[in-house]
Amino acid sequence: MNIIFVGRRPGSVRQLDLRHPAVITGALVLVLLIVGSAFSVGMSFGHHHGNARALDQLGSWSAEILAQRQQLDQTKRALQEKVNAIAMRVGQMNASVIRLDALGKRLTQMANLDNGEFDFGSPPPQGGSEGAADGQPAQIPSLTSMIDSLQEQLSSREQQLGVLENLILTRELNKQVYPEGRPVGQGWISSFFGQRPDPFTGYTAFHRGVDFAASEGAQVKAVGAGLVTWAGDRSGYGEMVEINHGNGLFTRYGHNEKLLVKAGDMVRKGQPIALVGSTGRSTGTHVHFEVLKNGAQVDPLRYVGEVR
Repeated sequence: MNIIFVGRRPGSVRQLDLRHPAVITGALVLVLLIVGSAFSVGMSFGHHHGNARALDQLGSWSAEILAQRQQLDQTKRALQEKVNAIAMRVGQMNASVIRLDALGKRLTQMANLDNGEFDFGSPPPQGGSEGAADGQPAQIPSLTSMIDSLQEQLSSREQQLGVLENLILTRELNKQVYPEGRPVGQGWISSFFGQRPDPFTGYTAFHRGVDFAASEGAQVKAVGAGLVTWAGDRSGYGEMVEINHGNGLFTRYGHNEKLLVKAGDMVRKGQPIALVGSTGRSTGTHVHFEVLKNGAQVDPLRYVGEVR
């Protein structure tokens, strides 16, 4: 097979034999170059596309790892918040236990109980038989519920002990306020409550108190805690002290040589309030002791604790 090439100049003709070995070789070389170029372009495109897909996959993995890390951080923060909340609750419970221990010790002392009977400094003895497989490990939700229940029990016990403390304090206060005992440490009863011959006129008269003979200058003591409502000279009583003990109870201490308190003072049970004398309507050194209930004099012996 021949190919004829005709030139522009007249008579210029050339002929190419396609079956000639050189032509065949050149064609094969050209085909190989075309195929090689196409293969090279394809490989280059495939390699670039593969790198793009690998980069996309790597970016997806990185984003997933970042999201998991953020979720892990959130979980750690939530867990730390729960731990902090539990630690705070435990701290509150420890404070409640400390208050209960202090309150229990005060109540033990106030009730005059033996120190060994209630030891608030040590946990209470406990025991019992328990199997090795009994019970379940504590979980955070159940642990929180247990702490809530224990906190409620502690609050309830604290309120109960507070009420008991108030009752004991009230009892002790009433005991301190209630008139009881003798107004002088040393002395004897020289005149009782009731009808007697008047020491000045000799006529029968009603004696509204009890007289305690004592040495001059001896201490006169309050038989109960209260408020001093009178401290000064009073007709018939001489230098007299009057104390209001509440609940309608008053006590009076007459014929004193010197007063140690003034009106408006709060006095304790057993506190010295005057010195024994013989002022006012008196025949010798003594204390005229009266007890008034709701404004009327009553026999002081029921408060002194002595009988005729």
